[in-house]
Amino acid sequence: MLSEPRAGRLVAWGNALIAHMVSPDDAAAAVVGEDAVHRVEGLPGEDAPVGLTLALGRLRALGASGLRVALPAPGHPLGLSGPPEFNARALEAEEAVICEGAALGLVPEVYEAGPEGDVHVEVVWHCLPVREAPPADVPSLGEAERELAEALRDATEVLTRLDVAGSGPVAEAAVAAYRARAERGREVLAPGYPPRAVRVLELAQRVGMLVSLASENGHGGAVSASEMAARGDALRPVERVARRAQVAAYNSVVAERGMR
Repeated sequence: MLSEPRAGRLVAWGNALIAHMVSPDDAAAAVVGEDAVHRVEGLPGEDAPVGLTLALGRLRALGASGLRVALPAPGHPLGLSGPPEFNARALEAEEAVICEGAALGLVPEVYEAGPEGDVHVEVVWHCLPVREAPPADVPSLGEAERELAEALRDATEVLTRLDVAGSGPVAEAAVAAYRARAERGREVLAPGYPPRAVRVLELAQRVGMLVSLASENGHGGAVSASEMAARGDALRPVERVARRAQVAAYNSVVAERGMR
């Protein structure tokens, strides 16, 4: 969770496009970001992969009234609604996009080539049928914000006691890099999202980053098997809460429309 999911960018800017707040070219450029190119394969009416600008327009013509993100993990089909074939592809990629009103979903496949420091990234989005049903385990923004605060407080207590709370020079460098990126004016969400969604997403990404650091930086002071197990028990629910909060933030504009 050190970086935003590509499915999240596609959902955010796709929703801004559907709401007529950005142009198709601007939406596609924001989704591609630092990647070389994005294409969509399997789009109804197209025999070959097409560019993202054309694909977004075609999805609107097919009835897409909004986009939702899914960030599933083993045992946790977060944001998915089926069928099993689509869920399996989404779980393998750890992310997916579901098109409201069009019964279609998109799963990214990432290709990397080139030497270290000059990696060329291409993304193919596979368009597949999905089941029109409520997504699994997605909280409201308010629920997500409360869960994040509680999970972060509880986990910090445990991790601090075990001396694995993401402290030290590696963690400090990562946090500094995160803050520098934010200060460069990175848009957390696309136009049209409420300030609360931006706040929840920023906190969820920050929590996810700290969980990753605590997971990757060795055992710290947790030298016994029981202490290592306690660290894992503390991290798992926090990572789950952070993923749920990200999904709630990205999906908030579609969820709000559904409540009107």
